[in-house]
Amino acid sequence: MISYLTGTIYAKEHSAIILLTSGGVGYDITLTGVHASELSVGQTVEFYTHMKVSENAMDLYGFRTKEEKSFFSILLSVSGVGPKSAMNILAIGSIHDIEDAILRADAKYLSAVQGIGKKTAERMVVELKSKLQKRTGSSDARQTVGGDVLEDVIDGLISMGYAKDDARSAALACDADGKSTEQLLRDALQALSR
Repeated sequence: MISYLTGTIYAKEHSAIILLTSGGVGYDITLTGVHASELSVGQTVEFYTHMKVSENAMDLYGFRTKEEKSFFSILLSVSGVGPKSAMNILAIGSIHDIEDAILRADAKYLSAVQGIGKKTAERMVVELKSKLQKRTGSSDARQTVGGDVLEDVIDGLISMGYAKDDARSAALACDADGKSTEQLLRDALQALSR
């Protein structure tokens, strides 16, 4: 796998570059549009890369830092999020902003991304919230009190665009005993999708 490259930018498009290495090999690397706009032909650069191998192609995605590459991998762990969608997510803001949106269960912020619909944004919130809490060292101290967990779930559903009454009904219909906010939110989303 190719995980790091350094070289000179030989050609550039909106969200991709061709990187010419000192060995004379050119690599086509996909970047976010924001990152690509900061670069110019002839500039010497280095990238952490993620290589996606499929039946028809081998694609390289480039990142400025190890943290950005790591966050990209976390995004890929969500069912329905592929490399192009993950790059579009990285383009909407800083990693910190995106993590905050997931931790706040702000599916509306995430669904503004091209290629990410409401259901995928909700899935991202459910699947990534606990991973990000572990990663960032934050935790929801209110999860220990059942009533507060229910209120968090209701708030999360409302932020995802559900009506307050529907959110409350779905949260109250779920068995909250011993469940974390994430588990209860997942149950409520399943109830709402029926």
